[in-house]
Amino acid sequence: MSDSKLYYSIGEVAKQLGVNTSKLRFWEKAVPLVRPTKNQKGVRFYTSQDIEVLKRIQYLTDSCGFTLEGATDQIKNDRVSDDRMRIVENLTQVREFLVKLKEEL
Repeated sequence: MSDSKLYYSIGEVAKQLGVNTSKLRFWEKAVPLVRPTKNQKGVRFYTSQDIEVLKRIQYLTDSCGFTLEGATDQIKNDRVSDDRMRIVENLTQVREFLVKLKEEL
């Protein structure tokens, strides 16, 4: 996402992460590290920092098999390697590109 924006809607964040908005709301309840700003109507607004935490949670739960509680502990203790997470993201993007290329051929 562009760093020019200060806040992102729940729909924008869900689209970026490829999850449902209900999953983001669930993570918000289950993980104390995720606390988006809410306006008077209860509309959630996520910062870039919130999105980074959500990316880590997604990586740890989906790729590494952690529970939400285990992922929270890993993030709190800063045992998660940003480099490793970024490598997995890049490899996933390369794989998606190659699959699309194969389909076109």
